[in-house]
Amino acid sequence: MTERAENNAVTRRNRRLYAFYAVIAIAALALLSGLGYRQLILADDYKLAEERQNYRRILTPGPRGDIFDREGRLLVGNRPVFTAAVYLNELRREFRQEYFDMVREMRDRRQLPDRQTLNVQARARVVQRYLDEVNEILGRSETVEPRHIERHFSQSLLLPFPLVSDMSPEEYARLVERIPVDSPLQVITETARYYPHGRAAAHALGYVSTTREFASAETTGEGLLTFRQTAAVGRDGIERFFDERLQGSVGFEIWSVDPGGFQYERVFHELPVRGGSLATSIDIDLQRAADEGMVDHAGAAVALDIRTGEVLAMTSKPDFDLNDLSPRLTRSVFDAISEEGGWLNRAVQGLYPPGSTFKLVTALAAVRAGHVEADTVIHCPGFHIVGNRTFRCHNRAGHGDEDLVEAIRDSCNVFFYERGLRTGIRNIAAEARRFGLDSATGIELPGETRRMLIPDPDWKARRFYGEPWFEGDTANVSIGQGDLLITPLGMAAFVASLARGETRTRPTLARIGADESVDHGGKPVGIDPGLLEKILEGMREAGRAGTARLAGSPTMPVAGKTGTAQVRKDGRPTTLAWFVGYAPAHSPRVAIAVVVEGVPDTGATYGGGAVAAPIARRVFEAYVNKQSLLTADAR
Repeated sequence: MTERAENNAVTRRNRRLYAFYAVIAIAALALLSGLGYRQLILADDYKLAEERQNYRRILTPGPRGDIFDREGRLLVGNRPVFTAAVYLNELRREFRQEYFDMVREMRDRRQLPDRQTLNVQARARVVQRYLDEVNEILGRSETVEPRHIERHFSQSLLLPFPLVSDMSPEEYARLVERIPVDSPLQVITETARYYPHGRAAAHALGYVSTTREFASAETTGEGLLTFRQTAAVGRDGIERFFDERLQGSVGFEIWSVDPGGFQYERVFHELPVRGGSLATSIDIDLQRAADEGMVDHAGAAVALDIRTGEVLAMTSKPDFDLNDLSPRLTRSVFDAISEEGGWLNRAVQGLYPPGSTFKLVTALAAVRAGHVEADTVIHCPGFHIVGNRTFRCHNRAGHGDEDLVEAIRDSCNVFFYERGLRTGIRNIAAEARRFGLDSATGIELPGETRRMLIPDPDWKARRFYGEPWFEGDTANVSIGQGDLLITPLGMAAFVASLARGETRTRPTLARIGADESVDHGGKPVGIDPGLLEKILEGMREAGRAGTARLAGSPTMPVAGKTGTAQVRKDGRPTTLAWFVGYAPAHSPRVAIAVVVEGVPDTGATYGGGAVAAPIARRVFEAYVNKQSLLTADAR
């Protein structure tokens, strides 16, 4: 081979080597790039995947805050709930041993074992043995459901599995005394809502239910598989409206786990924090007085502080003992309350025609329209003819001549038929709306109805496809009958506004300081002061010697107005008894509205003066007695 040929052969070999080296270099570069990408770019992803594989997080809600009345007395607190439980994590060896024993038994019987079924049965047997220990100590006969164990095993493995819940303090003491120190059995102490006054203000306070779907602020370990302890969340009333404030801050734990997901070691722990407390406007003394007055009735009573609009008492009957709903609402309790109609908060959700209490609105509208003067007198023969219909007064013999004060005192229908017709439905409806009787008050309660109704010709035309408004419709509305629908809270706010000489009152369940000024967003009543005083004098006379006299006494003068209305409930005629008013008569401090639903199947005749007024009297007396005690203490 010539020298030239040899050089060419070497050159060709070098080229092949260069190509090989290039391929190696490219492969090495790709490998290094991949490694760099995984170590530098994907490092966080791998770390998160490792954490998800090896760590679990447990969220524990904080206890709810307490709720107090206006004088700092406890209305809602927390009580301990004792639960006997086991951590399935600590029973792994027993589960495994029980499983192997069951497999051997089946093989000895020459049966083919179903591994999945045997796993379920093995866990159930082990857990039942521990439950039998609890049963023996407490004298119970509880059994465990395998399906509950399996659900807990697959969804809540790191949480305690409850065996016996809500034990009494005596049971708790016996169990703690007798279970061995090293036993997997544990007694867990949680909290549940406690209501020291039972039924008092049940609808206003509301209730809670347990859930694991609760909100939590961002915490360490957001990407980890998370288990949640049960939390109490507000479902109605103050508990729901102020839920965010009452909720505590969530605590959490982070555990390392083995490949089976069982606990191994706790690596982080932050304790939960109790929720904020809440001072309400409720006065438990006045609340109890209202509850006791309404105890045998269906209906509602609302008492307001006239200056601030604070709700001093709110009663709705039928009601329920809030403790029956804690720590959880059972189906039997739910059904019993439903059957009685106890879920409805009649104070803010009940819609009723106001009866003769609405005559105060008619009087205001008539004065504003110039159809009632200081010297206006109407003769009442016991009836009034409207078209071809006869509208009766409740006094069939007639009241004779009545001025404005006397007509309010005696609740004379004829006076308000006659003046209401002259005033006109549009003026009467406008007056009711001026005082906010057509709208929700905005109180801090979920579910306040917005279906109040102040009828007028436009409403009737829409509702009844063009049907005209008749003078008989105006006559009915003038005395609070017909299609009028107002809530007890709305009427309480109305009478508080009237006593204060304004058109609006904003009811509130939050405590307002004595020195805080309150703007209710209304305006002055805006009628002749002398005639406004005549209306208030009529209410005082009704409380002294008229239809509302059972609401007060010689030592406790009140101003009020009674009313009676007829409705159909469940297809049967029912009579409503109303009282609205305030006390003291010459220095208004407390306004109240009471409505009592009559019992249609007894044939009893209900009237505002006979039934509703005495309930108001209980509340007024409770208020006056408290003021007397405060005055005596100050001396």
